[in-house]
Amino acid sequence: MTRRLIVWAAAIAALIAGAVWLADNPGSATLEWRGWRVDSSVAVLIGAVAAVAIAAAIIYRGAWALWGLPRRLLFWRRMARREKGYRTLTRGLVAVAAGEAEEARKLAARAEKLLGDPPLTKLLTAQAAQLIGDETAARKHFADMLDRPETAFLGLRGLILAARKEGNRAAALEYAKRAYAIRPKTSWAATTLLDLQIGQSLWREALTTVEAAIRHGILTGEDGRRRRVVVLLACSGAAGESGEAKAALDFARRASGLDPDFLPATLRHAGLLIGGGRGRQAAKLIQDAWSRTPHPELARLFLSIHAGEDAIGRMRRMERLAAHNSGHVESHLALAAAAVDAKLWATARKHFDEAEEAGRRDGRLCRLRADAEEAEHGDTEAARRWLVAAAEAAPDPAWVCGDCGAVWRHWTPVCGRCESFAGLAWSTPEHVREDVPAQKPLPSGGTEMVEASAPAPVPTGDAAFAETRPAGS
Repeated sequence: MTRRLIVWAAAIAALIAGAVWLADNPGSATLEWRGWRVDSSVAVLIGAVAAVAIAAAIIYRGAWALWGLPRRLLFWRRMARREKGYRTLTRGLVAVAAGEAEEARKLAARAEKLLGDPPLTKLLTAQAAQLIGDETAARKHFADMLDRPETAFLGLRGLILAARKEGNRAAALEYAKRAYAIRPKTSWAATTLLDLQIGQSLWREALTTVEAAIRHGILTGEDGRRRRVVVLLACSGAAGESGEAKAALDFARRASGLDPDFLPATLRHAGLLIGGGRGRQAAKLIQDAWSRTPHPELARLFLSIHAGEDAIGRMRRMERLAAHNSGHVESHLALAAAAVDAKLWATARKHFDEAEEAGRRDGRLCRLRADAEEAEHGDTEAARRWLVAAAEAAPDPAWVCGDCGAVWRHWTPVCGRCESFAGLAWSTPEHVREDVPAQKPLPSGGTEMVEASAPAPVPTGDAAFAETRPAGS
Protein backbone atom coordinates (compact mmCIF):
# COMPACT_ATOMS: atom_id res chain seq x y z
CA MET A 1 0.00 0.00 0.00
CA THR A 2 2.81 2.45 0.93
CA ARG A 3 4.66 1.58 -2.26
CA ARG A 4 1.59 2.32 -4.36
CA LEU A 5 1.14 5.73 -2.67
CA ILE A 6 4.77 6.57 -3.39
CA VAL A 7 4.30 5.68 -7.09
CA TRP A 8 1.12 7.81 -7.34
CA ALA A 9 2.81 10.73 -5.55
CA ALA A 10 5.79 10.53 -7.91
CA ALA A 11 3.49 10.48 -10.98
CA ILE A 12 1.48 13.53 -9.76
CA ALA A 13 4.69 15.37 -8.96
CA ALA A 14 5.98 14.67 -12.47
CA LEU A 15 2.74 15.99 -14.03
CA ILE A 16 2.85 19.12 -11.91
CA ALA A 17 6.51 19.67 -12.79
CA GLY A 18 5.70 19.26 -16.48
CA ALA A 19 2.77 21.70 -16.28
CA VAL A 20 4.93 24.30 -14.50
CA TRP A 21 7.70 23.87 -17.06
CA LEU A 22 5.22 24.33 -19.93
CA ALA A 23 3.78 27.42 -18.23
CA ASP A 24 7.28 28.87 -17.95
CA ASN A 25 8.07 27.88 -21.55
CA PRO A 26 4.77 28.31 -23.46
CA GLY A 27 6.29 28.36 -26.92
CA SER A 28 4.07 28.58 -30.02
CA ALA A 29 2.61 26.16 -32.55
CA THR A 30 1.06 26.86 -35.95
CA LEU A 31 -1.14 24.44 -37.91
CA GLU A 32 -2.00 25.14 -41.58
CA TRP A 33 -4.34 22.87 -43.54
CA ARG A 34 -6.31 23.66 -46.75
CA GLY A 35 -6.14 27.40 -46.23
CA TRP A 36 -6.82 27.27 -42.54
CA ARG A 37 -4.28 28.43 -40.02
CA VAL A 38 -4.36 27.85 -36.29
CA ASP A 39 -1.90 29.53 -33.95
CA SER A 40 -1.62 28.20 -30.41
CA SER A 41 0.75 27.52 -27.59
CA VAL A 42 2.48 24.17 -27.17
CA ALA A 43 0.55 23.46 -23.93
CA VAL A 44 -2.81 23.86 -25.69
CA LEU A 45 -1.66 21.59 -28.52
CA ILE A 46 -0.61 18.87 -26.09
CA GLY A 47 -3.94 19.16 -24.25
CA ALA A 48 -5.87 18.81 -27.53
CA VAL A 49 -3.90 15.74 -28.56
CA ALA A 50 -4.53 14.16 -25.13
CA ALA A 51 -8.27 14.88 -25.37
CA VAL A 52 -8.48 13.30 -28.82
CA ALA A 53 -6.58 10.21 -27.57
CA ILE A 54 -8.89 9.83 -24.57
CA ALA A 55 -11.98 10.17 -26.74
CA ALA A 56 -10.63 7.56 -29.19
CA ALA A 57 -9.92 5.14 -26.33
CA ILE A 58 -13.44 5.59 -24.93
CA ILE A 59 -15.01 4.98 -28.36
CA TYR A 60 -12.85 1.86 -28.87
CA ARG A 61 -13.70 0.37 -25.47
CA GLY A 62 -17.37 1.06 -25.98
CA ALA A 63 -17.38 -0.59 -29.41
CA TRP A 64 -15.49 -3.61 -28.02
CA ALA A 65 -17.92 -3.93 -25.11
CA LEU A 66 -20.90 -3.89 -27.45
CA TRP A 67 -19.22 -6.47 -29.70
CA GLY A 68 -18.57 -8.90 -26.79
CA LEU A 69 -21.86 -8.33 -24.94
CA PRO A 70 -23.70 -11.42 -26.34
CA ARG A 71 -20.78 -13.65 -25.46
CA ARG A 72 -20.59 -12.27 -21.93
CA LEU A 73 -24.33 -12.59 -21.47
CA LEU A 74 -24.09 -16.24 -22.54
CA PHE A 75 -21.20 -16.82 -20.10
CA TRP A 76 -23.10 -15.21 -17.21
CA ARG A 77 -26.14 -17.32 -18.03
CA ARG A 78 -24.02 -20.48 -18.13
CA MET A 79 -22.39 -19.64 -14.80
CA ALA A 80 -25.77 -18.99 -13.19
CA ARG A 81 -27.04 -22.33 -14.53
CA ARG A 82 -23.91 -24.08 -13.26
CA GLU A 83 -24.27 -22.53 -9.81
CA LYS A 84 -27.91 -23.57 -9.68
CA GLY A 85 -26.95 -27.07 -10.81
CA TYR A 86 -24.37 -27.49 -8.05
CA ARG A 87 -26.83 -26.22 -5.47
CA THR A 88 -29.30 -28.83 -6.72
CA LEU A 89 -26.55 -31.47 -6.66
CA THR A 90 -25.72 -30.59 -3.05
CA ARG A 91 -29.37 -30.87 -2.07
CA GLY A 92 -29.52 -34.24 -3.84
CA LEU A 93 -26.53 -35.59 -1.91
CA VAL A 94 -28.14 -34.42 1.33
CA ALA A 95 -31.33 -36.23 0.31
CA VAL A 96 -29.34 -39.43 -0.32
CA ALA A 97 -27.70 -39.14 3.10
CA ALA A 98 -31.14 -38.63 4.64
CA GLY A 99 -32.57 -41.65 2.82
CA GLU A 100 -35.19 -39.58 0.93
CA ALA A 101 -35.25 -41.72 -2.20
CA GLU A 102 -37.89 -39.89 -4.28
CA GLU A 103 -36.50 -36.44 -3.49
CA ALA A 104 -32.99 -37.65 -4.36
CA ARG A 105 -34.22 -39.03 -7.69
CA LYS A 106 -35.91 -35.73 -8.65
CA LEU A 107 -32.92 -33.65 -7.65
CA ALA A 108 -30.56 -36.00 -9.52
CA ALA A 109 -32.60 -35.59 -12.72
CA ARG A 110 -32.67 -31.79 -12.29
CA ALA A 111 -28.94 -31.62 -11.57
CA GLU A 112 -28.14 -33.74 -14.62
CA LYS A 113 -30.26 -31.43 -16.78
CA LEU A 114 -28.60 -28.32 -15.39
CA LEU A 115 -25.01 -29.58 -15.36
CA GLY A 116 -24.97 -31.91 -18.32
CA ASP A 117 -22.91 -34.98 -17.37
CA PRO A 118 -20.29 -34.26 -14.68
CA PRO A 119 -18.93 -37.07 -12.49
CA LEU A 120 -20.86 -36.12 -9.36
CA THR A 121 -24.11 -36.09 -11.27
CA LYS A 122 -23.56 -39.70 -12.31
CA LEU A 123 -22.75 -40.63 -8.72
CA LEU A 124 -25.88 -38.92 -7.40
CA THR A 125 -28.04 -40.55 -10.07
CA ALA A 126 -26.64 -43.98 -9.25
CA GLN A 127 -27.12 -43.53 -5.51
CA ALA A 128 -30.64 -42.26 -6.01
CA ALA A 129 -31.40 -45.37 -8.10
CA GLN A 130 -30.04 -47.53 -5.29
CA LEU A 131 -32.26 -45.79 -2.76
CA ILE A 132 -35.42 -46.50 -4.73
CA GLY A 133 -34.31 -50.11 -5.25
CA ASP A 134 -33.49 -49.88 -8.95
CA GLU A 135 -30.23 -51.84 -8.81
CA THR A 136 -30.12 -52.32 -12.58
CA ALA A 137 -30.13 -48.57 -13.21
CA ALA A 138 -27.62 -48.04 -10.41
CA ARG A 139 -25.20 -50.56 -11.92
CA LYS A 140 -25.58 -48.91 -15.33
CA HIS A 141 -24.71 -45.48 -13.94
CA PHE A 142 -21.76 -46.87 -11.99
CA ALA A 143 -20.57 -48.72 -15.11
CA ASP A 144 -20.82 -45.48 -17.14
CA MET A 145 -18.45 -43.88 -14.64
CA LEU A 146 -15.73 -46.39 -15.58
CA ASP A 147 -15.26 -44.65 -18.95
CA ARG A 148 -13.64 -41.63 -17.30
CA PRO A 149 -10.36 -41.90 -15.41
CA GLU A 150 -11.46 -39.31 -12.86
CA THR A 151 -14.63 -41.25 -11.98
CA ALA A 152 -13.50 -44.85 -12.51
CA PHE A 153 -12.64 -45.42 -8.84
CA LEU A 154 -16.03 -44.12 -7.67
CA GLY A 155 -17.78 -46.28 -10.23
CA LEU A 156 -15.86 -49.38 -9.17
CA ARG A 157 -16.67 -48.71 -5.53
CA GLY A 158 -20.36 -48.55 -6.35
CA LEU A 159 -20.18 -51.75 -8.39
CA ILE A 160 -18.33 -53.54 -5.56
CA LEU A 161 -20.97 -52.57 -3.03
CA ALA A 162 -23.76 -53.63 -5.41
CA ALA A 163 -22.09 -56.99 -6.12
CA ARG A 164 -21.56 -57.68 -2.41
CA LYS A 165 -25.16 -56.78 -1.70
CA GLU A 166 -26.25 -59.35 -4.30
CA GLY A 167 -23.86 -61.95 -2.89
CA ASN A 168 -21.84 -62.05 -6.11
CA ARG A 169 -18.40 -62.38 -4.55
CA ALA A 170 -16.63 -63.25 -7.79
CA ALA A 171 -17.76 -60.02 -9.48
CA ALA A 172 -17.00 -57.99 -6.37
CA LEU A 173 -13.47 -59.44 -6.28
CA GLU A 174 -12.81 -58.50 -9.92
CA TYR A 175 -14.03 -54.94 -9.36
CA ALA A 176 -11.95 -54.72 -6.18
CA LYS A 177 -8.82 -55.76 -8.06
CA ARG A 178 -9.40 -52.97 -10.59
CA ALA A 179 -10.05 -50.41 -7.84
CA TYR A 180 -6.92 -51.51 -5.99
CA ALA A 181 -4.87 -51.20 -9.19
CA ILE A 182 -6.04 -47.59 -9.54
CA ARG A 183 -5.43 -46.58 -5.91
CA PRO A 184 -3.35 -49.19 -4.05
CA LYS A 185 -2.61 -46.83 -1.16
CA THR A 186 -6.27 -46.13 -0.41
CA SER A 187 -7.35 -47.87 2.78
CA TRP A 188 -10.82 -48.80 1.54
CA ALA A 189 -9.50 -50.36 -1.68
CA ALA A 190 -6.85 -52.43 0.12
CA THR A 191 -9.04 -53.67 2.97
CA THR A 192 -11.96 -54.47 0.66
CA LEU A 193 -9.74 -56.49 -1.66
CA LEU A 194 -8.23 -58.28 1.34
CA ASP A 195 -11.67 -59.13 2.78
CA LEU A 196 -12.86 -60.52 -0.55
CA GLN A 197 -9.69 -62.58 -1.05
CA ILE A 198 -10.07 -64.00 2.46
CA GLY A 199 -13.75 -64.72 1.84
CA GLN A 200 -12.85 -66.84 -1.18
CA SER A 201 -9.83 -68.46 0.51
CA LEU A 202 -7.36 -66.93 -1.95
CA TRP A 203 -4.71 -66.99 0.71
CA ARG A 204 -1.57 -66.33 -1.29
CA GLU A 205 -3.20 -63.38 -3.03
CA ALA A 206 -4.35 -62.17 0.39
CA LEU A 207 -0.78 -62.45 1.68
CA THR A 208 0.46 -60.17 -1.13
CA THR A 209 -2.30 -57.67 -0.34
CA VAL A 210 -1.77 -57.66 3.43
CA GLU A 211 2.00 -57.22 3.08
CA ALA A 212 1.46 -54.28 0.68
CA ALA A 213 -1.05 -52.75 3.10
CA ILE A 214 1.53 -52.96 5.89
CA ARG A 215 4.17 -51.30 3.68
CA HIS A 216 1.79 -48.48 2.78
CA GLY A 217 0.83 -47.92 6.41
CA ILE A 218 -2.79 -49.00 5.92
CA LEU A 219 -2.43 -51.84 8.43
CA THR A 220 -0.24 -50.95 11.37
CA GLY A 221 0.85 -52.25 14.75
CA GLU A 222 -0.69 -55.34 16.30
CA ASP A 223 -3.60 -55.45 13.83
CA GLY A 224 -1.31 -55.59 10.81
CA ARG A 225 0.95 -58.21 12.37
CA ARG A 226 -1.92 -60.44 13.48
CA ARG A 227 -3.58 -60.32 10.05
CA ARG A 228 -0.32 -61.24 8.37
CA VAL A 229 0.29 -64.11 10.79
CA VAL A 230 -3.20 -65.56 10.27
CA VAL A 231 -2.92 -65.26 6.48
CA LEU A 232 0.45 -67.02 6.63
CA LEU A 233 -1.14 -69.83 8.64
CA ALA A 234 -3.95 -70.12 6.10
CA CYS A 235 -1.35 -70.22 3.30
CA SER A 236 0.38 -73.03 5.18
CA GLY A 237 -2.86 -74.98 5.38
CA ALA A 238 -3.62 -74.47 1.68
CA ALA A 239 -0.08 -75.49 0.73
CA GLY A 240 -0.32 -78.63 2.87
CA GLU A 241 -3.65 -79.52 1.30
CA SER A 242 -2.17 -79.25 -2.19
CA GLY A 243 0.82 -81.43 -1.25
CA GLU A 244 3.38 -78.62 -0.99
CA ALA A 245 4.98 -79.82 2.24
CA LYS A 246 8.03 -77.53 2.02
CA ALA A 247 5.90 -74.44 1.37
CA ALA A 248 3.51 -75.41 4.16
CA LEU A 249 6.38 -75.62 6.65
CA ASP A 250 7.91 -72.37 5.39
CA PHE A 251 4.65 -70.44 5.80
CA ALA A 252 4.16 -71.90 9.29
CA ARG A 253 7.73 -71.05 10.27
CA ARG A 254 7.26 -67.46 9.10
CA ALA A 255 4.01 -67.16 11.04
CA SER A 256 5.51 -68.61 14.21
CA GLY A 257 8.58 -66.39 13.96
CA LEU A 258 6.50 -63.28 13.37
CA ASP A 259 4.39 -63.83 16.51
CA PRO A 260 5.77 -66.53 18.83
CA ASP A 261 2.98 -65.87 21.35
CA PHE A 262 0.22 -66.72 18.85
CA LEU A 263 -0.67 -70.31 19.79
CA PRO A 264 -2.17 -71.47 16.46
CA ALA A 265 1.09 -70.50 14.71
CA THR A 266 3.20 -72.40 17.23
CA LEU A 267 0.91 -75.43 17.07
CA ARG A 268 0.97 -75.49 13.28
CA HIS A 269 4.74 -75.09 13.10
CA ALA A 270 5.40 -77.76 15.74
CA GLY A 271 2.93 -80.19 14.18
CA LEU A 272 4.58 -79.93 10.76
CA LEU A 273 8.03 -80.36 12.26
CA ILE A 274 6.86 -83.54 14.01
CA GLY A 275 5.21 -84.80 10.84
CA GLY A 276 8.50 -84.21 8.99
CA GLY A 277 10.53 -86.20 11.52
CA ARG A 278 12.12 -83.17 13.15
CA GLY A 279 11.00 -83.90 16.68
CA ARG A 280 13.95 -82.25 18.43
CA GLN A 281 13.21 -78.88 16.84
CA ALA A 282 9.52 -79.32 17.63
CA ALA A 283 10.28 -80.14 21.27
CA LYS A 284 12.36 -76.99 21.67
CA LEU A 285 9.60 -74.91 20.07
CA ILE A 286 6.94 -76.46 22.32
CA GLN A 287 8.99 -75.99 25.49
CA ASP A 288 9.59 -72.35 24.62
CA ALA A 289 5.85 -71.81 24.02
CA TRP A 290 4.94 -73.66 27.24
CA SER A 291 7.10 -71.28 29.26
CA ARG A 292 4.85 -68.41 28.08
CA THR A 293 1.39 -69.84 27.34
CA PRO A 294 0.81 -73.49 28.34
CA HIS A 295 -1.94 -75.14 26.32
CA PRO A 296 -3.34 -78.71 26.26
CA GLU A 297 -2.55 -79.12 22.56
CA LEU A 298 1.10 -78.28 23.21
CA ALA A 299 1.17 -81.15 25.69
CA ARG A 300 -0.44 -83.50 23.17
CA LEU A 301 2.09 -82.58 20.48
CA PHE A 302 4.98 -82.93 22.91
CA LEU A 303 3.93 -86.47 23.82
CA SER A 304 3.36 -87.36 20.16
CA ILE A 305 7.07 -86.87 19.41
CA HIS A 306 7.69 -90.25 21.07
CA ALA A 307 4.37 -91.94 20.41
CA GLY A 308 5.66 -95.43 21.20
CA GLU A 309 6.65 -94.71 24.81
CA ASP A 310 4.90 -96.41 27.69
CA ALA A 311 2.83 -94.53 30.26
CA ILE A 312 5.73 -94.07 32.68
CA GLY A 313 7.91 -92.67 29.90
CA ARG A 314 5.16 -90.23 28.93
CA MET A 315 4.88 -89.17 32.56
CA ARG A 316 8.59 -88.44 32.77
CA ARG A 317 8.44 -86.54 29.49
CA MET A 318 5.50 -84.47 30.70
CA GLU A 319 7.41 -83.61 33.88
CA ARG A 320 10.21 -82.18 31.73
CA LEU A 321 7.72 -80.06 29.79
CA ALA A 322 5.84 -78.87 32.89
CA ALA A 323 9.10 -77.81 34.51
CA HIS A 324 9.21 -74.88 32.04
CA ASN A 325 6.15 -73.37 33.77
CA SER A 326 5.62 -75.47 36.87
CA GLY A 327 3.15 -73.23 38.66
CA HIS A 328 0.64 -72.91 35.83
CA VAL A 329 -2.72 -74.67 36.03
CA GLU A 330 -2.18 -76.33 32.65
CA SER A 331 1.05 -77.86 33.93
CA HIS A 332 -0.82 -79.44 36.85
CA LEU A 333 -3.62 -80.68 34.60
CA ALA A 334 -1.19 -82.14 32.05
CA LEU A 335 0.76 -83.89 34.82
CA ALA A 336 -2.44 -85.16 36.42
CA ALA A 337 -3.62 -86.63 33.11
CA ALA A 338 -0.25 -88.29 32.52
CA ALA A 339 -0.24 -89.64 36.10
CA VAL A 340 -3.71 -91.15 35.69
CA ASP A 341 -2.56 -92.79 32.47
CA ALA A 342 0.52 -94.16 34.30
CA LYS A 343 -1.59 -95.21 37.33
CA LEU A 344 0.45 -92.97 39.63
CA TRP A 345 -2.53 -92.16 41.80
CA ALA A 346 -0.78 -90.20 44.55
CA THR A 347 0.88 -87.97 41.97
CA ALA A 348 -2.41 -87.51 40.15
CA ARG A 349 -4.21 -86.46 43.37
CA LYS A 350 -1.39 -84.05 44.22
CA HIS A 351 -1.77 -82.24 40.90
CA PHE A 352 -5.57 -82.35 41.10
CA ASP A 353 -5.38 -80.51 44.41
CA GLU A 354 -2.83 -78.00 43.13
CA ALA A 355 -4.96 -77.26 40.07
CA GLU A 356 -7.97 -76.60 42.30
CA GLU A 357 -5.90 -74.41 44.60
CA ALA A 358 -4.91 -72.38 41.54
CA GLY A 359 -8.61 -71.71 40.93
CA ARG A 360 -9.27 -74.25 38.17
CA ARG A 361 -12.22 -76.57 38.66
CA ASP A 362 -13.74 -76.90 35.23
CA GLY A 363 -15.21 -79.83 33.39
CA ARG A 364 -11.85 -81.15 32.30
CA LEU A 365 -10.55 -81.44 35.88
CA CYS A 366 -13.75 -83.12 37.05
CA ARG A 367 -13.63 -85.65 34.21
CA LEU A 368 -10.02 -86.47 35.03
CA ARG A 369 -10.99 -87.06 38.66
CA ALA A 370 -13.84 -89.31 37.55
CA ASP A 371 -11.42 -91.38 35.44
CA ALA A 372 -9.03 -91.63 38.39
CA GLU A 373 -11.75 -92.78 40.84
CA GLU A 374 -12.95 -95.48 38.49
CA ALA A 375 -9.49 -96.65 37.44
CA GLU A 376 -7.94 -96.66 40.92
CA HIS A 377 -10.81 -97.89 43.08
CA GLY A 378 -13.45 -99.06 40.64
CA ASP A 379 -15.73 -96.62 42.46
CA THR A 380 -18.38 -95.92 39.85
CA GLU A 381 -20.49 -93.92 42.30
CA ALA A 382 -17.64 -91.52 43.00
CA ALA A 383 -16.90 -91.35 39.29
CA ARG A 384 -20.56 -90.54 38.62
CA ARG A 385 -20.47 -87.70 41.16
CA TRP A 386 -17.45 -86.22 39.48
CA LEU A 387 -19.15 -86.48 36.09
CA VAL A 388 -22.18 -84.66 37.49
CA ALA A 389 -19.81 -82.02 38.84
CA ALA A 390 -18.22 -81.78 35.39
CA ALA A 391 -21.61 -81.07 33.86
CA GLU A 392 -22.22 -78.30 36.38
CA ALA A 393 -18.69 -76.88 36.41
CA ALA A 394 -17.32 -74.05 34.31
CA PRO A 395 -16.79 -75.18 30.71
CA ASP A 396 -13.39 -76.01 29.33
CA PRO A 397 -11.49 -73.22 27.58
CA ALA A 398 -12.15 -73.10 23.85
CA TRP A 399 -11.70 -70.87 20.82
CA VAL A 400 -14.13 -67.96 21.16
CA CYS A 401 -14.97 -65.47 18.39
CA GLY A 402 -14.46 -61.95 19.64
CA ASP A 403 -17.03 -60.56 17.19
CA CYS A 404 -20.07 -62.79 17.50
CA GLY A 405 -19.21 -64.80 20.63
CA ALA A 406 -19.44 -68.18 18.87
CA VAL A 407 -17.41 -70.91 20.60
CA TRP A 408 -15.44 -73.55 18.69
CA ARG A 409 -13.34 -76.51 19.75
CA HIS A 410 -10.86 -75.91 16.91
CA TRP A 411 -9.12 -72.77 15.66
CA THR A 412 -9.74 -71.63 12.09
CA PRO A 413 -8.71 -68.41 10.31
CA VAL A 414 -12.35 -67.41 9.76
CA CYS A 415 -15.24 -67.75 12.21
CA GLY A 416 -17.75 -70.27 10.92
CA ARG A 417 -20.71 -68.20 12.11
CA CYS A 418 -20.02 -64.52 11.37
CA GLU A 419 -17.09 -65.01 8.95
CA SER A 420 -14.92 -62.58 10.89
CA PHE A 421 -11.23 -62.96 10.15
CA ALA A 422 -8.59 -63.59 12.83
CA GLY A 423 -11.19 -63.21 15.56
CA LEU A 424 -10.84 -66.52 17.46
CA ALA A 425 -9.04 -66.45 20.83
CA TRP A 426 -8.48 -69.11 23.48
CA SER A 427 -10.66 -68.32 26.52
CA THR A 428 -13.31 -69.78 28.82
CA PRO A 429 -16.74 -69.59 27.16
CA GLU A 430 -20.21 -69.87 28.59
CA HIS A 431 -20.69 -73.13 26.70
CA VAL A 432 -18.94 -75.01 23.91
CA ARG A 433 -20.57 -74.98 20.50
CA GLU A 434 -20.89 -78.53 19.19
CA ASP A 435 -21.45 -77.55 15.54
CA VAL A 436 -18.85 -78.52 13.00
CA PRO A 437 -17.16 -75.27 11.85
CA ALA A 438 -17.57 -74.31 8.20
CA GLN A 439 -13.80 -74.31 7.87
CA LYS A 440 -12.23 -77.62 8.78
CA PRO A 441 -9.70 -77.37 11.63
CA LEU A 442 -6.01 -77.05 10.98
CA PRO A 443 -4.48 -80.36 12.18
CA SER A 444 -0.95 -80.59 13.44
CA GLY A 445 -0.08 -83.99 12.10
CA GLY A 446 1.44 -86.64 14.35
CA THR A 447 -0.46 -89.07 16.51
CA GLU A 448 -3.91 -89.02 17.99
CA MET A 449 -4.52 -87.55 21.39
CA VAL A 450 -3.11 -89.56 24.26
CA GLU A 451 -5.45 -88.38 27.02
CA ALA A 452 -9.01 -89.26 26.11
CA SER A 453 -10.31 -87.08 28.91
CA ALA A 454 -8.58 -83.92 27.70
CA PRO A 455 -10.35 -81.39 25.50
CA ALA A 456 -10.47 -81.99 21.77
CA PRO A 457 -7.18 -80.96 20.13
CA VAL A 458 -6.67 -77.67 18.38
CA PRO A 459 -6.01 -79.07 14.91
CA THR A 460 -3.41 -77.41 12.75
CA GLY A 461 -2.54 -79.86 9.92
CA ASP A 462 -3.09 -80.42 6.23
CA ALA A 463 -6.25 -82.51 6.03
CA ALA A 464 -8.15 -79.74 7.75
CA PHE A 465 -8.08 -77.60 4.64
CA ALA A 466 -10.10 -79.91 2.44
CA GLU A 467 -12.72 -77.17 2.64
CA THR A 468 -11.53 -73.70 3.58
CA ARG A 469 -14.41 -71.64 2.36
CA PRO A 470 -16.35 -69.92 5.17
CA ALA A 471 -20.05 -70.36 5.65
CA GLY A 472 -22.25 -68.54 3.21
CA SER A 473 -19.72 -68.25 0.40
